[in-house]
Amino acid sequence: MVDGRTNDILLADARALVQRAIDKAEQLQLRGGIAVFGGSGALVSVSRMDRGGAGGMARARSKAWISATQQIPSAEHLTRMNFVSPPVEQGFKTASPEALFPGAGGMPILRSIDGAIDEVIGGIAASGSTVSPFFPAGIPRENMIADGKPANPEDLLIHYALRLPYVGQHGDDYARWARSFGDFPDDAPTGLGMADAPRASRQHEHDWAIALADAVLAEAATRDVKVGLAIVDQRGDAVQQDAADGAPTSGALLALSLAATAATFQLPSDTVGNRFAGQLVSVAATLPFPILTSQGGVPIREGGRFVGGLGVAGAEPGLCAEIALAALASIS
Repeated sequence: MVDGRTNDILLADARALVQRAIDKAEQLQLRGGIAVFGGSGALVSVSRMDRGGAGGMARARSKAWISATQQIPSAEHLTRMNFVSPPVEQGFKTASPEALFPGAGGMPILRSIDGAIDEVIGGIAASGSTVSPFFPAGIPRENMIADGKPANPEDLLIHYALRLPYVGQHGDDYARWARSFGDFPDDAPTGLGMADAPRASRQHEHDWAIALADAVLAEAATRDVKVGLAIVDQRGDAVQQDAADGAPTSGALLALSLAATAATFQLPSDTVGNRFAGQLVSVAATLPFPILTSQGGVPIREGGRFVGGLGVAGAEPGLCAEIALAALASIS
C-alpha cells in the first residue's frame, strides 16, 4: 500500500456522526440536513431530517466538501475568499463547483496517525429550514450554553457530533444571544449544550429512508457489487444519499440525478428518455436539477400517491434498476 494517499471516512463512521448531529438537532428543535464527505471530496453520507426543507442539503454538501478538501473549517475558507480579489474568488468557484455555497459551519473530520499526525478524512456540515447560527425561541436556554458561553445551534450540533469543545464559526455569539434574549448573563451556568442528547425519536421519514438505503446496500452486496444511492422527495430534493465503502465515487452523484428524474416525472428514469425522445435538452433546461435517463431510477409510491424516487448507480444500469426495485419491495 502506498503511503500518503487521501483517505475517506467509512460509511458506518459517517452515519454515526450524522446520527449524533440529528440527536442534538432534534433536542434543539431544529430541522435540516447533515452532510459528510470523505477526504477526497467524495460524498459518503447525507441525511435530511423530517420536514427539513428544500435547499438545505445542497448547502450542507457544499460546506462539508469545502471542509474536507481544503482541510480547514469552512468559516476560515470564507474569510480567505473575502480577502482575495473577486476574480480569484470566482475562479475558485469555477474550478470547484462543489463549493458554490462557501458558508461558515463546516468542519474537517480528523483521524490521528500513530497518535501524532492528524489526517483529514472528511468534512461535516449542516444546513436547512431551521438550522442556522441564530438562537430560536422556545428552547431551554441552558441547552444553548456550552462551557458558560452562548453556543449557536448550527455550530453546536456539529461540534457535538465531532465530540469537540465548542468553538463558534459564525461570528459573535453574544450579539446573536442578545438579539434573541437580551444580554448574556454574567452568572451564566456551565450549560447543557455539550451534554448527551437523547436518541432522536421523531424522525420517521429519516428512519424510513435509512431502512431503504440499508436495503439497497444489502441487495447490492448479495450481487457482489458496490453502489451509491439517493432517495429524494417528490420535488427531487435529497432525503438520503450514501456511498458504500469502495463504491465508484460517481455512484451517489449519478444516483441523485436518477432518483430526481424518477420522482419528478413519476416514471422509471429510462422511460423518461423514451417519452421525451429528441426533446431532452429542452426539458432538462427547464429543471432546477440535472436529469439522467439511464436505468437505475424508480419512483416511490405510498398509499396510492407518488412521494419520491430512488436512484442506484455504480454498477451496470440494468443491475442497478434491479437492486432498486428489490430494495423497495423488501421494505414495502
